[in-house]
Amino acid sequence: MDQIIHNAWGITITPWKLVGYLGVVLFAGRWFVQMYYSRKYRRPVVPTVFWLMSISGSLLLLSYFIFGKNDSVGILSNLFPAGVAGYNLYLDLTHKRSRREREVTSD
Repeated sequence: MDQIIHNAWGITITPWKLVGYLGVVLFAGRWFVQMYYSRKYRRPVVPTVFWLMSISGSLLLLSYFIFGKNDSVGILSNLFPAGVAGYNLYLDLTHKRSRREREVTSD
């Protein structure tokens, strides 16, 4: 995965860098998703897809920093957000499940 795909203007692209770029797009793009939902509902909203994008982006970046670059700073800076996003996704899904169960029993 270290073979060079493209090299121009001093920028070298490898498959691991593509993994890293995709991770950055997902991790940064989650804020645009959150902003879209907040504007749609006219209040602060953090949709489930925000947490899914957080976990996916963090895991892709972790893969890049572990296998592609072997950078301990990058590993540590993405390990914590992945754990927090995983916990928040768990809370979000648990909350939605209990709310659905309450709606079913109240009918």
